[in-house]
Amino acid sequence: MEKLSRFFRKPGGGFFLFGPRGTGKSTWLRQTMGDALWIDLLDPEAQRVYQARPERLKELIAAYPAARDVVIDEIQKAPALLDVVHALIESDRWLRFVLTGSSARKLRRGGFNLLAGRLVETTMHPFMAVELGAAFNLDRALRFGMVPLVTQSPDPEAVLRTYASLYLREEVQAEALVRDIGAFSRFLEAISFSQGSILNLAQVGRECQVGRKTVEGYLDILEDLLLCFRVPVFTKRAKRHLVSHDKFYYFDVGVYRSLRPSGPLDRPEEIEGPALEGLVAQHLMAWAAYRESPARLYYWRTKSGSEVDFVVYGPDTFWAVEVKRSGSIHGKDLRPLRTFCQDYPEAKACLAYLGRERLLIDGILCIPCRELLLGLDPARPELINPD
Repeated sequence: MEKLSRFFRKPGGGFFLFGPRGTGKSTWLRQTMGDALWIDLLDPEAQRVYQARPERLKELIAAYPAARDVVIDEIQKAPALLDVVHALIESDRWLRFVLTGSSARKLRRGGFNLLAGRLVETTMHPFMAVELGAAFNLDRALRFGMVPLVTQSPDPEAVLRTYASLYLREEVQAEALVRDIGAFSRFLEAISFSQGSILNLAQVGRECQVGRKTVEGYLDILEDLLLCFRVPVFTKRAKRHLVSHDKFYYFDVGVYRSLRPSGPLDRPEEIEGPALEGLVAQHLMAWAAYRESPARLYYWRTKSGSEVDFVVYGPDTFWAVEVKRSGSIHGKDLRPLRTFCQDYPEAKACLAYLGRERLLIDGILCIPCRELLLGLDPARPELINPD
């Protein structure tokens, strides 16, 4: 994999590094911590050994007294190691452990020790446009997404076709997370129609022919594996009646495209619109996660139907962002942002569209989507460069 600079910065001490498969966790660690002792639990032999005798970790470290960094890749494959790591941290303050995995929630649900806060929890996201720089191509990103495993493959389409089946085989089926793998496969397709939409679990259940409770369980698995995220409603100091349900997004637009069934009856906007919105969503999530000052992603929708796609809110940032799959801007496109800014005059407003010009209309910044994505730099305090 080509070496590219990532915005993720490791904490000063030990840390958990979570993220879906293929986001570049192991690659980044090998590039930045090449001298560390390394245990790869995706290797079947290593997995078998450390599952049977987790205390072997102490023996390994004892054989390398000069070692200061220890990386355990895919810790969820042998979670009993966490107790050994805990004991080693208590006995040797000089050791720094870095543990990667696909889900913190999955470990917690299993009742395993997450070291009582001794390791910071961090997440690695798919590529951001600014990380790719001149190599970023908006059309390609909308088609194949931004997962490094995919974008840096000579055949990204083939990798995307096998990505979901990899999870089904190695994470869901192998660990018996669901009883009916066929129903879960149907669920992955059915919920793709909810991309960028308010979740209706009963409707998803009807589509994949299972009950609502089963759908809730399947959605929990998707979240546990970090394959999706929900965006809650922004309700702070609400002046209007708002909806209460979250919006749903697959963590990467390429994965969404690979799971979304399509045919001659599908209109382009039914797929391309949620794809563009999802691409912006995953960039905003990464921007909020990588910056020093915390921020969170919301959306805003009134009971009467006025909606702003994203609200980015934190101690030093407050933006309302609308995304339009259009090359031109009409007055009605700005109406939800105006309504939001009437309720929240402290907020800054932005409309991202597929045109080529940056415009300022009635105090609302209208910016090309490509420019927006390339400008989302977590090292800069402002969400959008005013220049």
